[in-house]
Amino acid sequence: MTRLRLDLGDRDDGVVETAIRRALHDFNVETTGLRDGRMLVGSLRDESGRLVGGLYGWTWGATAFIDLLWVDAALRDQGIGSRLLDAAESEARLRGCHQVVLDTHGFQAPGFYLARGYIERGRVDGYPVGSYQLHLAKPLT
Repeated sequence: MTRLRLDLGDRDDGVVETAIRRALHDFNVETTGLRDGRMLVGSLRDESGRLVGGLYGWTWGATAFIDLLWVDAALRDQGIGSRLLDAAESEARLRGCHQVVLDTHGFQAPGFYLARGYIERGRVDGYPVGSYQLHLAKPLT
């Protein structure tokens, strides 16, 4: 039997995440036959080129998944998050997606998403302590 060594820590040079993502992607494609996965990445930059907002996710199997959406604190409440989300939803429709799925915490932006037609599909209380995580989805009609 092959001896295996487990290393567990709090740092990654990107190699572990990249390898795991690639292996899971390959498994998912092999298992489902769906080969339409594409990254969905948007950025907003100021005049100097500094990143002031962004969105990171992907589309696959007629669903868009938004993993990250961020707007610089100094620029919040100016419609930038809506601009990013609208652009992602439009692109998802062009790619044939019928829904967008994402997660947010209670202290982040649940009201932002709920006001834009996202529907709560799951909730984990106590993650993190004193708050919760919501799993949200929005149909794209």
